[in-house]
Amino acid sequence: MSDALSDDGSEQNDSQEDAWLNEKFSPDLLENKSEIVECVMEQLTHMEANLQRVSKGDMKASVHRMEIDRIRFVLSSYLRSRLQKIEKFFPHVLEKEKSRADGDPSYLSPEEYAFAREYLANTETYLKAVALRHMPPNLQAVDMMKAVPQPCLDSFVFLRVKERQDNIMVEPETDDQREYVVDLEEGSQHLMRYRTIAPLVSTGAVQLI
Repeated sequence: MSDALSDDGSEQNDSQEDAWLNEKFSPDLLENKSEIVECVMEQLTHMEANLQRVSKGDMKASVHRMEIDRIRFVLSSYLRSRLQKIEKFFPHVLEKEKSRADGDPSYLSPEEYAFAREYLANTETYLKAVALRHMPPNLQAVDMMKAVPQPCLDSFVFLRVKERQDNIMVEPETDDQREYVVDLEEGSQHLMRYRTIAPLVSTGAVQLI
């Protein structure tokens, strides 16, 4: 029984939860984690297959089912958070993806990129059909980059430090303040502007909480 339900995916689950929390609490769309999503989906398939081989009344099977449901919830929440950001910031997301340098990680998976392009096209079609065609010719063009708000990178986020960071420059809160430098100790928790620690989120040095 224990052999049928054994699964060595703890490190993978930790990576999934880290990606989920970062995406959930970040004001900006983060680099896509397609490799983690694919691995988690394979893990779920493997776990479901193992579950079919044990008695439904077995207590360990019930616990295993709860773990499957938990992993599926985290995965669904992660993907839903990303889609919500794509819908909210679609022209900026597409521009960010378009302007990234060759070799830089992609912010969108192929499926997300197709969704964002379709969402942009549908939005433009809808605006033209219900409003713009009824307006004077000089007002029928809409700059989506200006019409749709950008992610607020100055939002404050809670974070936990996973790797010590020295000499982090913190921007002043008011005009009469000056920039200052802080050291982030491993295991410490902070409330900081997202813009300040965004590179540390990308490298995994800090975890949003």
